[in-house]
Amino acid sequence: MSKQKVICHNKDGQEQEIEIEKIIFRPSVYGILIEDGKILLSKQWDGYDFPGGGMEIGETIDETLEREFWEETGVKVKRGRSVVCESSFFTPTFIKGEYWNCQLMYFLCEKIGGELSKANLDEFEKIYAGLPEWVDLENIDKIKFYNDVDNLKVISEAIKIKELFK
Repeated sequence: MSKQKVICHNKDGQEQEIEIEKIIFRPSVYGILIEDGKILLSKQWDGYDFPGGGMEIGETIDETLEREFWEETGVKVKRGRSVVCESSFFTPTFIKGEYWNCQLMYFLCEKIGGELSKANLDEFEKIYAGLPEWVDLENIDKIKFYNDVDNLKVISEAIKIKELFK
């Protein structure tokens, strides 16, 4: 009897077939902070991602969002409206032999304090992450993202929701 498999991708989009028994379930929460026609993004390698990451056991969605956003940007936020939920099978570059079934939850955020910083990055993030950047929404289609979601769709939905609930 053959084992069930899924296709995982790494940060560069390379795919690998992985037996389902090796997959770790990893709910993840990401924040979208838009101000003055710009979006705050986490700088990663030579590209970007939304600030956020995996939930820890016992953590709420709000706690994860606030912790991850602060760690990756130095900015304190509170959660706003839900934007979109996606799924991804991912092979993290920095943890050999791990494969994740990520459930990705994206939320609008409101800034409540802090300043841009990379001082709170964890040991793995320090390898690949830089100072977060405010990216002009007019140029968002020209930048490189390190995830496999439809980033332009996520941002477009976030803008629509932000406008709708002003």
